[in-house]
Amino acid sequence: MSDQNAELDAALESVIEAARAHLVAVKAAAGRIDDDDVWQAYVHLNNASYAYDEKLLDAFGEVTPWDVESIDPDEADHRFGLVGAGADGSGEDPYDQVISVRQRRDYRVPSVDALLKVAETARRGSVPEDEDAGPIESVGEAVLELLQAGDGSLASLDVPELEPLDGLLTVTEVTAPLDLEAFDDADGSGPFAPVDGDQLVGRLDEHPFLPDDEDDHAGHNH
Repeated sequence: MSDQNAELDAALESVIEAARAHLVAVKAAAGRIDDDDVWQAYVHLNNASYAYDEKLLDAFGEVTPWDVESIDPDEADHRFGLVGAGADGSGEDPYDQVISVRQRRDYRVPSVDALLKVAETARRGSVPEDEDAGPIESVGEAVLELLQAGDGSLASLDVPELEPLDGLLTVTEVTAPLDLEAFDDADGSGPFAPVDGDQLVGRLDEHPFLPDDEDDHAGHNH
């Protein structure tokens, strides 16, 4: 039993040393993601804890609170080496992919006057009090003003003055990222037009829930 106790003491010391080494590595990494030293120290601490737990179970039938499984150090090295690396493990991604997400949503305008008023209110909120905000003269200008006030988010158009209709969202693999300088400011279709090599991954159709729909969907969970 004395030899077994000695092995237990040594295993416990290994856990303590591994825990200290892990803490040192964590402090040195200072929050850096996927730090190799932290990962190696983690594996060592995990395996030291597993070994101590096994020896304690064999000697006295007792266990620790640690629910760990042994990690193969060689396999751990291989897995970590692939983190942030390309498919060939070179550290460079062989795929220079660009994904384009495009969304269209249509709206019905129940009252043009009401929409212009809510847009003018949004404009006044973004203009200094000593400056003239100026009138909003069209539906398009009103919608653009609401978008600008909401930092371009479509959520800024969730107002009673606009009734949402159908819309869609597409995800496309494109050969090159958008180059805004290649299109005139007045060109509203060119930046969205597909080019050779673009591949549509899929699209999501959007259907608004209107008041009648809410009655139809009552009692259903989504």
